[in-house]
Amino acid sequence: MQNSLEGITVVAVEQAVAAPYASSRLADAGARVIKVERPEGDFARNYDKLVRGQSAYFVWLNRGKESVCLDLRSEADRAVLDTLIARADVFIQNLKPGSIEKLGFGSADLRRRIPRLITCDISGFGEKGPYSHLKAYDLIVQAETGLCAITGNQQGPARVGVSVCDISAGMTAHSAILQALFHRERTGEGASIQVSLFDAVADWMNVPVLQHDYSSYHTVRAGVKHPSLAPYGAYRCADGKDVIFSVQNDREWVNFCEKFLKRPEPSFQEDDDTVIEPNMTFHVLIGIFEKDDGYIFSETVRVTENGAKSLSSMPRDLLVNC
Repeated sequence: MQNSLEGITVVAVEQAVAAPYASSRLADAGARVIKVERPEGDFARNYDKLVRGQSAYFVWLNRGKESVCLDLRSEADRAVLDTLIARADVFIQNLKPGSIEKLGFGSADLRRRIPRLITCDISGFGEKGPYSHLKAYDLIVQAETGLCAITGNQQGPARVGVSVCDISAGMTAHSAILQALFHRERTGEGASIQVSLFDAVADWMNVPVLQHDYSSYHTVRAGVKHPSLAPYGAYRCADGKDVIFSVQNDREWVNFCEKFLKRPEPSFQEDDDTVIEPNMTFHVLIGIFEKDDGYIFSETVRVTENGAKSLSSMPRDLLVNC
């Protein structure tokens, strides 16, 4: 599937992370992606200089693309962009809401002129509404969606360690563009797509919202632990290293006790069929893990998984800081 989008041309007036993420995935699939940068370049080029003098984000998200520098305040350069879009299948942009319209390349106008064109506008909080003027900064969106409120620990909220709102918006845009390309293949019609960072992450927040609305359950900040399942998190061993693993259902829990701990302990489980009480299990397991080194526990789990498949019939990563 490496070249499944060969023959598709994408023009992207893009910057930062969200739009470049979407267009990079199209490029990975074989599309020709033409990245349009302002005279000073995409500001993501200057996020850091840690990858042989280039920005890590820029290197990650702009591989496989062509690039052209255009000053869209210039009539001549706008004419160049107009020509590029006329020959394109997809047009992506993530400038501040209203900016692309002022330059004469609003999605509604482009779609009237080029019915087969697929347009994708990416913003922070949507094209309209009371927050539409806000910049699409990842941290602001993490806070506004409530993601920060459930991330961190008892000492306070935290930011997710990567630009998760930008990335989720890019993933959403990529999926929508693929759907639009399939639709066009069937009908001959293009599409107009609007994606916001807020909407993308707000969808991810459905689980804590549903838990609260239907059961008044309040998600607590639990660090690397799970707020409602256990054992699920980091357990300190005798050598000071942490073993990180998760058990997510009764079958895994029984296998964990019998095959790994060598001690069936039904008292660890709660009768409530919604969650397993995390604090009770956590404190019991602390005493067990403190008795040996992290490497020994990790190897025991690996042998158990590979031999008897005691933890799960599904592959599961085990991260051990040894």
